[in-house]
Amino acid sequence: MTVFDSLNLAWRTVRSNKLRAGITIAIIAFGIMALIGIITAIEAMNQSLKESFSSMGANAFNIRFKESRARMGPDGGGNQVVKVRRGLKQKKSSLGKPIRLEEAEFFKSNFNFPGSGVCIYRRGPGAQELHYKEKKTNPQITVWGGDENYLAVNGYSINLGRNLNSLDIQSGRNVCLIGSNVAEKLFGNNPEKCLDKIIKVGSSPYRIIGLLKSKGSSAMLRQDDMILTSYTNVRRFPNASQSYLLGVIVRNINELPVATDEATSVFRAVRKLEPTEDNNFVIEKSDKFAEMFIGFLSSITGAASAIGLITLIGAAIGLMNIMLVSVNERTKEVGLIKALGGKSKYVRQQFLFESVIISLLGAFFGIVLGILVGNLFGLVLKTGFVVPWAWVIIGIVICTAVGLAAGIYPAMKAARLNPIVALRYE
Repeated sequence: MTVFDSLNLAWRTVRSNKLRAGITIAIIAFGIMALIGIITAIEAMNQSLKESFSSMGANAFNIRFKESRARMGPDGGGNQVVKVRRGLKQKKSSLGKPIRLEEAEFFKSNFNFPGSGVCIYRRGPGAQELHYKEKKTNPQITVWGGDENYLAVNGYSINLGRNLNSLDIQSGRNVCLIGSNVAEKLFGNNPEKCLDKIIKVGSSPYRIIGLLKSKGSSAMLRQDDMILTSYTNVRRFPNASQSYLLGVIVRNINELPVATDEATSVFRAVRKLEPTEDNNFVIEKSDKFAEMFIGFLSSITGAASAIGLITLIGAAIGLMNIMLVSVNERTKEVGLIKALGGKSKYVRQQFLFESVIISLLGAFFGIVLGILVGNLFGLVLKTGFVVPWAWVIIGIVICTAVGLAAGIYPAMKAARLNPIVALRYE
């Protein structure tokens, strides 16, 4: 009797017990489906995040008065006080001190890194409802105030019309550029008709001077649900952010480390910090939020792994129980194999093969279902088809280990049966 004979006999035995094997396969498949499905959905979310944040200017960074929080909605308004130990004294750091317009303009005029561009901008109110005649948008539009470099720093480009100019910024007049979602809501299938039209932001009229190209808003970011006016105009809104922000763009991503160091040096001088004082501002790269979200998703991956592992432990216990029942049912068969000269190792192999076959069948169906279920979430996020190959391999290895662990004791029990006692077993 060869190993192939043992494998063939194990396969025939599994096929002859369809109901019992099917229930066990279903238990294992659901465990793997939960694991692979959640991992596939998380991979789709990661892909969506990377695509969204890659369009925000990979070769740019921002200067803020304090570290931004990973939350959707308007910026917070309160200052925070941090105590910093210096020798025997404690000094209150001004990390929560907003960036004033004078500081932002001084930095822009004094930051002379080769090939760079500096943008001054400010966040206006969020959750705004825009009106054009009888049409209106959903109350989810964010107002931003910027300058002529805002679009380049934040990865936007103009589809129609023009950019903000120095006269718009100096006068603070009511002109704006609108995102593609806003144009679609207010002007339907003819977004090109938006130029020079008057829309209302709250109760204030604004003339549209430009239409932005779509950046592909996702479930994570609504980058096309925005309007841009000048930073001198947006300060008229009572609930605008209290601090100005600075954006810096360089020629290529390799220059970022040197540019951030120089920007830190210049802005320390702007803030009049002594050499012994810590920075009271934060420099953030455009991929910061992506890293934060992906780190959060990693914790979900751990939870999904735990859920799948618990399910597989339950499946392993059920599989072992079925294999023990199978040993008792086939005691005479084992005795006959041994009476005809079959060795104990072949009996052991047959039962182990049965256990592994059932487990791997469960892995196969679970992986297929998990990938399909996970990619349904990917369809919502409009990402490509995702297959987490590493976790597919891990799932196969885990199921093989489960099959071996669940089958080894029943296989050893079958291999130790005395052929004479087994043949007389009723």
